[in-house]
Amino acid sequence: MYFWNWFAASFMPLVGSRLGSGKYLLGAVGIFAGSCSVAQLAAAQAVHPVTQAMYDSAAMQAARPPLVVGAYAQGSFILKHTAAVNHLAASHPTGFELNVQRQTTGAAAWHGWYKYPKAGLALVYYDYHNPALGQSYAATVYLSKSFLRTQRQDLSFRLGTGLAWFTSPFDLQTNRKNVIVSSSLNATLQLRLEYDYALTPHLGLLLGVALNHYSNGATTKPNFGINLPSVVLGLNYHQQRPASTLPYLAPAPADVKTNFLLVSTSLGYKQRELGIYEKYLVNSLTIAAGRRVNRKSNLLVGLEGFYDRSLLAAQKDTARNQAQLVDVKKAGIFLGHELLFGRLAFVSHLGFYVYNPYKSNGFYYERLGLRYQFTNVVFGAVDLKIHRGTADVIEFKVGAKLARRPTI
Repeated sequence: MYFWNWFAASFMPLVGSRLGSGKYLLGAVGIFAGSCSVAQLAAAQAVHPVTQAMYDSAAMQAARPPLVVGAYAQGSFILKHTAAVNHLAASHPTGFELNVQRQTTGAAAWHGWYKYPKAGLALVYYDYHNPALGQSYAATVYLSKSFLRTQRQDLSFRLGTGLAWFTSPFDLQTNRKNVIVSSSLNATLQLRLEYDYALTPHLGLLLGVALNHYSNGATTKPNFGINLPSVVLGLNYHQQRPASTLPYLAPAPADVKTNFLLVSTSLGYKQRELGIYEKYLVNSLTIAAGRRVNRKSNLLVGLEGFYDRSLLAAQKDTARNQAQLVDVKKAGIFLGHELLFGRLAFVSHLGFYVYNPYKSNGFYYERLGLRYQFTNVVFGAVDLKIHRGTADVIEFKVGAKLARRPTI
């Protein structure tokens, strides 16, 4: 989890600024005029602005995104991120992945702003070569952002999330050794640096280094999670390489430099401690003021309250005077950033408790998640709340975005 905190703080706010070179079709009426980078396109459009109508017309005629199909082998080791997992870190898991991805071409505005990333689905199998851990099966959706793209080479960074199923989770009676995975169903997070080299016009050799993380977000304990640093080797079939893209970038959206409010509520559940299988409800209520500062980013400041019933149960078990229990409700303020991909946003928050009479944790908390805007008003989100690098609860959130509609 520490790596994810660093990633959200360091990489996500900067991901849009790393613009490299690539091939694009230029000109009009089908006349090829040469090639340039995304940065050059943006500079050219500063002199000769592209209207929304011009972009919409071109987007309607964008080429169908070509497919890339891959098959990879993975060799890994289990990271000893805590002494409690040392006895499980002796084996070397091996895995196999099948994936299918589409190279974006500019049909959506954010495609060009992020230098035409690939969006994909991966199916990942792992054998941990340890009876206590068994095997896992995962499905991951991801985005792969290119930093260097030429006719024969593609260096990219991939970020994905999904669900995984483990065959041998912790069991108090039959599998006490597996303190890494305590439930069959887990969330998975994936980081990967990939290099694809063209062997033929359609076949590419892929080399990569990755970090795969599996955890249930403290819904069931023990929840140490498993981290798998990996080396990846495989082949990609490219339907078209390189893919044709639009002749210009979309203009900045109309709501840049405008303010909005987010009002939401969430629920989650968690297990109190090992051996007590009862699940306790966790609720929150949040109000945040935000501003879209550019094409890719929202900045937020907010106030929220939390009610964790597992803390009340823990206090009742230990308090001598049941009539004078300390209030377990908490309130916090937070600063946040949202990295925007159309209606989808990658969320990162840093919060500080301003009301915290029952000292069950530190003075600050973090949050990583995904928020999706279903309509102009209604949104949903799935977040992971974190205390000092340790998962606290997975929050399932629904809310409303209140904003004055920009006039055009």
